[in-house]
Amino acid sequence: MSVLFFFSAPTDSDDSDGEGGLGNVSRVIVRPPGHSGKAKRGHLCFDAAFETGNLGRVDLVGEFEYDLFLRPDTCNPRYRFWFNFTVDNVKQDQRVIFNIVNMNKSRNLFKDGMTPLVKSTSRPKWQRLPRCEVFYYKSPVHQNHYVLSFAFGFDKEDEVYQFALTFPYSYSKMQAYLNAVELKFPDTFERSTLGMSIQNRKLELITFDDVKKPDKMDPKNVIHMVVILARIHPGESPASYVVQGLIEFLAAANQPISKALREHVVFKIVPMLNPDGVFLGNNRCNVIGHDLNRSWNKLSQYTHPTLSAVMKMLKEYDNSSCYQVDFVIDLHAHSSLTGTFIYGSTYDNVYRYERHLVFPKLFATKCEDFCQEHMMFNADDRKSGTARRYFVEALSDNVNTYTLEVSMCGYFLNGTNILTQYTEDGCMCQNLSKIRLCIVLTLDRLVSDMRIGRNLARTFLEYYRFTNILPIPPVDELRPRKGRPRTHRPRARSKTRSEVRVRPKTTRAYAPISYTDLSICYDSATSEDGSPVRYMYGQGNAGYGGFRMRPLIHQDQFSLSNIQAARFSNLDFTSDFRLKVPKAKGTSQEPKMPPIEMLNVPPKPHLTIIDFNQLTRGGLDEATSGKTIEREKEKIRRHTTHKSSSRKA
Repeated sequence: MSVLFFFSAPTDSDDSDGEGGLGNVSRVIVRPPGHSGKAKRGHLCFDAAFETGNLGRVDLVGEFEYDLFLRPDTCNPRYRFWFNFTVDNVKQDQRVIFNIVNMNKSRNLFKDGMTPLVKSTSRPKWQRLPRCEVFYYKSPVHQNHYVLSFAFGFDKEDEVYQFALTFPYSYSKMQAYLNAVELKFPDTFERSTLGMSIQNRKLELITFDDVKKPDKMDPKNVIHMVVILARIHPGESPASYVVQGLIEFLAAANQPISKALREHVVFKIVPMLNPDGVFLGNNRCNVIGHDLNRSWNKLSQYTHPTLSAVMKMLKEYDNSSCYQVDFVIDLHAHSSLTGTFIYGSTYDNVYRYERHLVFPKLFATKCEDFCQEHMMFNADDRKSGTARRYFVEALSDNVNTYTLEVSMCGYFLNGTNILTQYTEDGCMCQNLSKIRLCIVLTLDRLVSDMRIGRNLARTFLEYYRFTNILPIPPVDELRPRKGRPRTHRPRARSKTRSEVRVRPKTTRAYAPISYTDLSICYDSATSEDGSPVRYMYGQGNAGYGGFRMRPLIHQDQFSLSNIQAARFSNLDFTSDFRLKVPKAKGTSQEPKMPPIEMLNVPPKPHLTIIDFNQLTRGGLDEATSGKTIEREKEKIRRHTTHKSSSRKA
């Protein structure tokens, strides 16, 4: 195998010194053994020399299989978990297998179903690889170390594919976001620089403070403060999305909840505590290899300038007679547990410990993905260098310090084993390649983690109302009734309104009930348009009595309707089948015929019964001839006459 190196200028931010991609592969083309000359299409080109990139070495171990070695954190070879690299110069329908062979954490979310992310030039939304193509196992070939293997197929030649552990959030992206928010909310958003990192990157400080300052400070009327810290570990990028959701929620000028919080509580947010480690693509350490979340108890201005600046700010506000620091929350992303949960501390003072449990319980009611099984409160000496444990001793007793953990993958639905990954628009299936890989679309994690940030702000609102710091306004002011969208405009109403006529007062009387006798007659005669005629006969005056009437037109007296009518009618039919209506008593005039209403009905179905067993040659024509039908009618006539005579007798 031969490796050809191509060096290019990495994409750095304006505040960087151009050291991005330190120790990463930079435009490395991997060729098969025995090949020389110009690289051909299909000789993959790997690159991690960009902001947040991490890939140290690539080995071709088969015809289409590659072993990938992650670059350890700068000055600390212990941590190797974060990866972020690109692949190009691919061939269409090319299939490969990538093996990440040197991960230092054997216990992680890959055992629970988490898969790497991928995106391409024409498809910029991050997508998770399907679980059927990802394997996490112990490999005897690699000294029984755990190996992450995943298969992939490249479907377009001119695309640049990028793979990552979880959704990246770079230092440059944070700067661009803060610039946009500063322009959009200049009245509520205050941005300042708290300090500088070792490589001279800004330690940003965001402040939301609309609290009215009294002329004379009273110890009873102190100003309450909340401090939020995030991204002390560079590889825990979901914490940045939580901070972004919190910032957007608090910056909204017209949001009643945000306005109430800003007018009564001061918020101090440090969105990125380790900007150097984020830029370099480290997993846990800063540029000199120190895990900052184990260094709070041994601060140094030279090795931990960002922590020293935050600690100085906390000391000033905690010792001030005007401010009271209520919360210090450190945001993290967990690589081996699912859901959202909180780590707290234990105290010898029972009342302080009970007060310490209030906020986690309130937060659990706001988050549907909160996992109480992973929540933990302890006083472990091994964690003495963490912010959660150090601030308990360094700050006053009024301060509640927590570690808020968000899973890198997702959470399990309540009472099920279904892993729901954090997504923007849910899970969708999309064919990213022509090798029939069904890739689960997990669009940007932004919305899901930002929702956690908004829930965090709502928990602060409920907590300060619970402690009588915030007044409880009416519900209508907190949740105004939503009007119809602007797209739905009501119809223009005429200015002139029609007068409403008053209904006249009338006496209430019961309406007379009229009985109607309906009869449907199907016969051979049809109406002018070719449809059979339906005859409706109404009830006459009281002296007429009930009767059925037959139309005075030529019709078949042996039809089914005539036979049924003759069975139940009191009419007298003569040989010419004319209707004789009985005269009313005491009158000499014949009653008038009631009106006849004619309605169109579906055509009458005709059915002829033929005994096919008695048919001979030409018998079908004879059976359906007119003479045969006349003979059948004569039989029916005799049968009917016999029944009527017997009934009269």
